[in-house]
This record gives sequence, structure tokens and C-alpha cells, in this order.
Amino acid sequence: MLLIVVMIVAMYFLMIRPQRKQQKQHQDTLNQLKKGDHVITIGRLHGVIDEINMEAKTVTLDCDGIYLVFDLNAIAKVTQRSAASEVTSAAAAAPKPAEDEKTDTTEATDATPSDEPADDSTDDTKADK
Repeated sequence: MLLIVVMIVAMYFLMIRPQRKQQKQHQDTLNQLKKGDHVITIGRLHGVIDEINMEAKTVTLDCDGIYLVFDLNAIAKVTQRSAASEVTSAAAAAPKPAEDEKTDTTEATDATPSDEPADDSTDDTKADK
């Protein structure tokens, strides 16, 4: 009797639990789909998402000008996120360091012009010769 219980527990940890994790990860991926994402279907068709209908659970893919409607679960994986979502995530992640760098370069630029007029007069003299 103990052997049967151990086999059921082992089956759960080796088969059922990893499969549920994978299903949850796939569902999260489907929930994050946006127009413009590059995807691959389960039939290995590559396309760009043109429209998502969450009520009907369908997605319309643009495959080189041909529009095909698939079941949402037919999406195997996302190969490239849309540019709009990448820009949004990149902008949210790094606006402060970029502003600090701009401030530093402005200060450095303010110090440089005072040195430049002396160099410009030297260049004008060379141009006259």
C-alpha cells in the first residue's frame, strides 16, 4: 500500500506539476499578447498579430499580407514583442540615468565654450595664411 502512495506522489512531482507550470506560463504569455507582436503558431506559421479578440478567443495574424484567423491557443510562442511595448518598458526602466547623463554633458559643454573662442581665433589666423 505504501508503494502505491509513493508512486502516486512521484508521478505528481515528475509529471503533473511541471505540466501545470508550463500551462500557466503559456497562459500568461497569451494574456500579454499585443498587436504587432511576432508569433509562431503550433503549425510553425510565422506572423504578426493584427487583431486579438479575447471574447471569441481568436487572433488574426498578418502573414505577408494574408490575414489568417487562429484560435488563441494556437499561438506556440512569441518571437518578438511589438516595438510599442518595448519602448514603453525601456522608457520606464531607464529615464533617470539618461537625464543625469544629459545634465552632466550640459555642464561639460558649458565649460568648453570658454576655451573655444581662443581656439577659433587661432583657426581664423591659419585660414588667412
